[in-house]
Amino acid sequence: MEFVQTNISDRIGYVILNRPEKRNALNYQFVSELKESFLAFSKNDAVKVIVLKAEGVTFCAGADLEYLQQLQNNTFEENLADSTHLMELYKLIYTLNKVVIAQVNGHALAGGCGLVSVCDFAFSIPEANFGYTESRIGFIPAIVMNFLIQKIGEANARMMLLSGNVIKAQDALNYGIISTIVDAEEDLEETVTGFAQHLILNNSGTSMELTKRMLAAIQNMTLDQALIYAAEMNAAARSSDDCKKGIAAFLNKENLKW
Repeated sequence: MEFVQTNISDRIGYVILNRPEKRNALNYQFVSELKESFLAFSKNDAVKVIVLKAEGVTFCAGADLEYLQQLQNNTFEENLADSTHLMELYKLIYTLNKVVIAQVNGHALAGGCGLVSVCDFAFSIPEANFGYTESRIGFIPAIVMNFLIQKIGEANARMMLLSGNVIKAQDALNYGIISTIVDAEEDLEETVTGFAQHLILNNSGTSMELTKRMLAAIQNMTLDQALIYAAEMNAAARSSDDCKKGIAAFLNKENLKW
C-alpha cells in the first residue's frame, strides 16, 4: 500500500498513517487502504489489539483539500459515494471487533480528529492540537458529528463543531476526546505498548469484542430495549469458552494470562 503501513508485534497490530509530506491528509485511496488494513487485522487471530499511529510530525490534518477541490466538479451521486466511503471507515473502527488505540504524536484536525474520536482509547503528547475546523473553509463536520456527540456529549460537541476552534491536548482530555496525555513524546510509544499489553494479557478478547458491540448497539435503543438486549448478551456470554475458562481459573486460583 502507498499510504498505510502495517505490522504485527506481540499480538499488537499497527496501522500506520504514512503520508507525512501531506500531513497524513486523507483522500479516497488513503481511506481505502485504511479500511483494508483494519478489516485484515479484524480477521487475524495473531492480532488482539490494534494501534493507529502516524509517521511525521502531524497525526492527521483531515481531508486532502486538493482532493476535495477536485470533488467539487463531481455529481451529487459521485460525492455521496465518496462521503459514504469515508463514513464506512469511521464506522468500521468504531464497531471493530478489536480494541483500537490511537497513538497521537501530533495535531489531529477535522477528519483526523474524527479518526481519534472513533478509537476506543487515545494517548497524546501535550503539544498536540485537536479541532473540527471545517466551518472555517465552508465545509461541515458531518460524518464525525454522530460519533463525537456519543463520545463527549452535545454541549462539548457544539462548542467544537460550531466554533471551529482548535483546542490543546489538556482540553481534549477534559472533553473526553483523548484518554491520556503522555508528558514526554519519547515515552508515547512505550506507554501505548504497555497499555495494549495490559489489555492483551489481562482481558478476554471475546469480552472486549462483545462489550464494544454492545456500546455501539445500545446508543439508539430505548431503555427497555437496551435492558432486554443486555440481558440477552449477559446470558449468551455465560456459555462462552472465555467465560468458562476465566471463572474456572479464578475459582482454582490460577494466574490466567489471555
